[in-house]
Amino acid sequence: MQTFLMLHGVNHNMFGKRDPKQYGTVTLAQIDAQIAALAKELGVGVVSYQTNSEADMCERIHKGFLDNVDGVLLNAGAWTHYSYAIRDAVELFDVPVVEVHLSNIDQREEWRRKSVISDLTAKRVIGKGPDGYREALTYLARNE
Repeated sequence: MQTFLMLHGVNHNMFGKRDPKQYGTVTLAQIDAQIAALAKELGVGVVSYQTNSEADMCERIHKGFLDNVDGVLLNAGAWTHYSYAIRDAVELFDVPVVEVHLSNIDQREEWRRKSVISDLTAKRVIGKGPDGYREALTYLARNE
């Protein structure tokens, strides 16, 4: 069975409370539950991980690499825009990585428009809210 790693970045534990205009009212637990249900439908496995620690995120990426995951859904949050440590860790993967963002970062503040990881990704899904995760998982499951 294919197994995919879903990584949630900094402040994602506050989904549902943080800036509902940008991020909606869905919680991280609800996103994880929706993706787990879709994974079951697709016949794949998904391991979800969230942290507010950049070092812990790098360690989890390393573990995913060593575990030979089949693909990665990555919403690095604010780290997307400046974390070369996370970029270097993501660069280890030789499997597809899909960059996901609930909001359309290309139409937000200037500093949010830069992604230091986008050139490492097979696909970007932005501005589609929680459905973006569904699109990303479906892409990975069907393109392996």
